[in-house]
Amino acid sequence: MPLSRLRREAGARGARDREASRTAVPSRARGTGPRRPGRLPAAALAAVLTLALALTGSVPPGTERRPGTAADIRYTEYGVPHIISDTYRGVGYGYGYAQAKDNLCVLASVYLTVGAQRSRYLEPQAAPRQGPADPTFATARTNLDSDLYYQQVNDSRIVERALRSPTGPRAEVREIVRGYVAGYNRYLRDTGGAARISDPVCRGAAWVRPISELDFYRHYHALATVSGQGTMISGIAAAHPNSPATSASRTSGPPPTPHPPLGSNAIALGSAGSANGRGLLLANPHYPWQGAERFWQVQLTVRGKMNVSGGSLLGVPLVQIGHTADAAWSHTVSTATTYGLYRLRLQPGSPTTYLVDGRPERMKSRQVTVRVAHPDGSTSQVRRTLWTTRYGPVTLGTDQKPLPWDTTTAYAVRDANTGNLRGLNTWFDLDHARSTQAVSKALAGNLGLPWVNTVATDRHGTALFAGYQSVPHITDDLATRCAIDHDAFRDTGLATLDGARSSCAWGKDPDAPLPGLLGASRLPHLQRTDYVANSNDSAWLTNPATPLTSYPRIVGPIGTERTPRTRMGITAIQEALHTKGRISPETLQSLLTSNRSLTAELTTPALADLCASLPDGKAPTSDGDTVPVGTACEVLASWDKHFTAESPGSLLFATLWTRITLTAPIATRQYIPKPTPQTQAPTLSPAPSPSPARVPAPGADETRGVLNLIVTDPAPSGDHPIVHGSSFIQLVSFNPTPCPTTHSLLTYSQSTDRTSPHHADQAELLGKGELPRERFCEGEIEGVEGGRVVRVGE
Repeated sequence: MPLSRLRREAGARGARDREASRTAVPSRARGTGPRRPGRLPAAALAAVLTLALALTGSVPPGTERRPGTAADIRYTEYGVPHIISDTYRGVGYGYGYAQAKDNLCVLASVYLTVGAQRSRYLEPQAAPRQGPADPTFATARTNLDSDLYYQQVNDSRIVERALRSPTGPRAEVREIVRGYVAGYNRYLRDTGGAARISDPVCRGAAWVRPISELDFYRHYHALATVSGQGTMISGIAAAHPNSPATSASRTSGPPPTPHPPLGSNAIALGSAGSANGRGLLLANPHYPWQGAERFWQVQLTVRGKMNVSGGSLLGVPLVQIGHTADAAWSHTVSTATTYGLYRLRLQPGSPTTYLVDGRPERMKSRQVTVRVAHPDGSTSQVRRTLWTTRYGPVTLGTDQKPLPWDTTTAYAVRDANTGNLRGLNTWFDLDHARSTQAVSKALAGNLGLPWVNTVATDRHGTALFAGYQSVPHITDDLATRCAIDHDAFRDTGLATLDGARSSCAWGKDPDAPLPGLLGASRLPHLQRTDYVANSNDSAWLTNPATPLTSYPRIVGPIGTERTPRTRMGITAIQEALHTKGRISPETLQSLLTSNRSLTAELTTPALADLCASLPDGKAPTSDGDTVPVGTACEVLASWDKHFTAESPGSLLFATLWTRITLTAPIATRQYIPKPTPQTQAPTLSPAPSPSPARVPAPGADETRGVLNLIVTDPAPSGDHPIVHGSSFIQLVSFNPTPCPTTHSLLTYSQSTDRTSPHHADQAELLGKGELPRERFCEGEIEGVEGGRVVRVGE
């Protein structure tokens, strides 16, 4: 190539790099895919550039690498961004910019919450969910309770101390976070501020603001503690001496709307179980469809260092569930209890003094101040004194477990994830993993995952289950010596220990990163070449051929009945292995998308007999109409026992089963749901229009024994909008070639902004049981019809 032409091409590239920070161009213009005929190979081009430098004595314009925050966001179908940069800071910048574009209002609400400012901009006594949808932090009864709780967390400076800790975020993670914050703020700046935001939910809202790195870490810390202290926000915010157990409900408004527990399915096949003898993974987390615990699909590439694709929780610029070119993993919410309670024996006459080994110890008080808004637009300060102990904050508990603070007794909560930012390091390491051995090392080395198990596989065909997470060091022996309610610990795993004895403190293990945590050697772990699976039951029957039994009760029960969903998964896997010998990606996908119901298979014959015993005549339906009993019986008898979107039998069975489990003698009511396809299926998230989409979706709740978990909130209109369930679905199959075959679906789509074209564009695919091909390797990304590139950076 003539040097003059080389200089012209290099200069043109430099001019493009110096354009305004975001310029959309066709994806094929970048030339990032396979080399085309006539183009110099990279090595030859580098040699020519070196020669040019020697001849001219200067670097030709545009030939420099793009350091700092520069990144290319390459969009493919359904608005999925593939973010590539030369630096970790750059990939974080692109992530922050692109995610703010899709989900700015939800993210801004998160930062409003952890900044303890909801009452300043929203109604103080309103439930948090009456403001911007924010179910992650909805255990608070009111915005004021939420603010008081998070302000005391902020005043304690626990997050700042965690950042300075040797186990705090590593340098590369800090660079990603630094870039994320800058990218988020850049998008907000580019939109022209809150007044020009496209999403009407927060357009013009004063609480939409630039963020700091501390805002990010506070958000992550809130996620880490959501299963511990986060379950009793109002109980901590309302605690004061001489509080009856019902104090929180009297002073803090009505109880919050019940929030469905998080869950997931994950199945990993190894060399003896998959059709091609290599790793095969199905990831199927069940998370809320609205609010801060939504997933967002992304690929993150730092040239020469990291290349990972999958699902990322909003506001966390790392892939939590996904794959590299050589390893794939998913998480399931574990049965481990991540916190413990201590019963305090109070000194007579002093309700803020407790006894430890007979010696008095005063609680520490903290005056917490938050600003609240008034109807006339003015604001004032609210001050409240909150209390803490050597074990943790004093709490009044929850609606399900009220804990009084009277003249003799109080309770404190200790959370194993307080100060835990190690999960960021864990996911950073997972995002670089090349094998299940590397996955296991990342998990065990950090013990940073807050409340999830891990299921993984790799191209070599080694399947892994690891319960390596942050768990209190409460062994069965400690519980035997110190628990005040042994039955409760056996049944639930929650230990309430005797706070009057220092010998009842949590223990320590040499292989744990911090005192008070169980080491990896005490946590469940299994490697196999056929399969491992988990559907939110304990680790005991991860694979029935090798039951896991050597872990403490706080991690989960052993030898107890499995849930219908767990039994459905194990049954389907073992049947497929028995009939087919090995499982193909198509078979593994069908285990989920067929929506087969184990509960129906086990009970429908008895229900059919019950139905046949009913007297002839009409039975009332769910919409006030009537239907012949015989017709309903015929529908039930002919049903294929799958919860598909077009099956009237599924709604009939669901209603009957609900009444059986809630009120045993259903025959006295003779209440029959109307078996019509139009009303039987739940509907997906709203479309970008004034009226919601009415797209039928398959699946069922936990009791139906269907892997595709779908939880609905019946509306007066007769629709069943989905609030929780299958969210990010990913199927990863490793091949002899370097590029894995991957399919994925983000069930509720990429954007919470109703004006976005990617607000509901994946909705119909769930109903059809389709998982689109995911684009991971360069040739796949390069060839997208209509793709585009957005260039960002400072």
